[in-house]
Amino acid sequence: MSTADNTQLSPEKQKRNVTIVRSTLMLMVLFGIAKAISLGQTVIIAQFFGLDSRWDAYVTANRIPELIVILISGGALGHAFIPIFSSYLARGDKVDGYRLASHVVNVVFTVAIAISAVVFLLTPWLVPTFLLDSNVVAPETIQQTVAMMRLLLIGTIIFAVSGIFSGILHSHNNFLLPALAPIMYDLGILFGVVFLLRPFGIYGVAIGTVIGALGHLLIQVPGLIKNGAKWFPELGLSDPQLWRVIRLMLPRVAGLFVFQFNFIVMTRIASSLGEGGISALDWGWRLMQIPQTLIGTAMGIVIFPTLAALSEVEDITGKRNAMSGALKFIMVASIPSAIGLILVGQPLLSLLERGAFDASATQLVYTTLSAFTIGLIVHSMLEVVARSFYADKDTLTPLWAALGGAIINLVLSLWLSGILFNETPPIENVMWLAFANSMGVAFEVAVLVVLLRKRWRGINENSVIVTTVKTLIASVIMGAAVLTIEQIFVALGLEGRLVFTITQLAIQVIVGGVTFLIATIMLGMKEVTDIIRILLRRNNADLESIQTA
Repeated sequence: MSTADNTQLSPEKQKRNVTIVRSTLMLMVLFGIAKAISLGQTVIIAQFFGLDSRWDAYVTANRIPELIVILISGGALGHAFIPIFSSYLARGDKVDGYRLASHVVNVVFTVAIAISAVVFLLTPWLVPTFLLDSNVVAPETIQQTVAMMRLLLIGTIIFAVSGIFSGILHSHNNFLLPALAPIMYDLGILFGVVFLLRPFGIYGVAIGTVIGALGHLLIQVPGLIKNGAKWFPELGLSDPQLWRVIRLMLPRVAGLFVFQFNFIVMTRIASSLGEGGISALDWGWRLMQIPQTLIGTAMGIVIFPTLAALSEVEDITGKRNAMSGALKFIMVASIPSAIGLILVGQPLLSLLERGAFDASATQLVYTTLSAFTIGLIVHSMLEVVARSFYADKDTLTPLWAALGGAIINLVLSLWLSGILFNETPPIENVMWLAFANSMGVAFEVAVLVVLLRKRWRGINENSVIVTTVKTLIASVIMGAAVLTIEQIFVALGLEGRLVFTITQLAIQVIVGGVTFLIATIMLGMKEVTDIIRILLRRNNADLESIQTA
């Protein structure tokens, strides 16, 4: 987030900006650790399964449990709960705030158990009917998917509570423990991958996922205790604030359901394209999610409580400045990341799969990754733009935008995949499913930006556009440097061997990063120089900011 105007701001606002930048960078580091662990899992899994049907089964089995978590206690509940819970904290009414939080936890836990029980019973029907094409997929793969889905539903119940814990801590501007939670989750999966794959096969990954879910919950408990959290053993169905949270939550639930439904449809289409289609889709999404999580999710989590607090006091100027500053940060970080990921995608994949893929499989994953990466910028923007509406307690507008994006995603997926016109479309068409997803999200973001600009009477769009153009120029210069390094290695015949691949990637990342940084400074991008200045400052105000983060 830019702090270019800090000299004109009050000390309180300067401190807020420093806190936002530092908290965002802290989350980026912690999310980076989680993603590094996740990459470690990916390398081991690739050696065991490659792109075969067993990994297809795990990815598919996780779709509905993941959907349940996201709908009842993930983004949907958090975006409805945080603004209301934060208002209690702002008034100093922690007792009633935690009474509301207890009601939410108890109701969500009860609902999670009920839904998971129903899904457990219906899994043998759900998998072949909605998730996998039984005319293409082998019966044993369907049976594996059913068994693993039932196991993963245990983690769903745990996550239902853990997601609310994260919302409570975010409302206290405590981002550390919720950021450590994904690390615990990935460590659990890594445990399953390292120690349980050999005795249990693909089921070891599912067991590790449940262990990781438990770690995700337990790591946040000390933060709740420190903040004086109280639990009230009551459902609170007569609590009007509980029903207010639910009313705000329902449109977001619908929007997330639409997004997840699209992924279920994409999974089903990918299964029709042949064995490995689902795995390629998952690989591409996983790798694109690394920079998206580090940039978009980190900034979205940090900026949301600030936007909610500014909305509570009806400070439109403050919201406009905070949101546009967050968008500038996202542009500066996501544009070079997208270009860089596409340019180094193939050597990165060869480093991760270590010979587990043949040439066609590597190309399949790379094209899918590239198509997802086209949408990296808009996926990151969505994290901030959508939260700007949630901060205003408007969950309906993002729903309508999400529906429009979902229609585009669905139509393009059906059309470009070829399943409507060809009985045996080529598996290479998986990349078009990723492209359809990117276009759907791009439409969603464009609609929300236009509406937000109208509602807030501007979003400092001129400065955002200037930052975007300068970032594009700097990224093109960076891309030229990265390509030059690649050509040097090709000309010297230093390719193919592992040590050369690692060396090439390291040099490309370092040279690309330094080139981009120099280009931004030469272009006079204060967004970058201000972040560097904040990182180098060590005054008391900054130390206080770190503590509050």
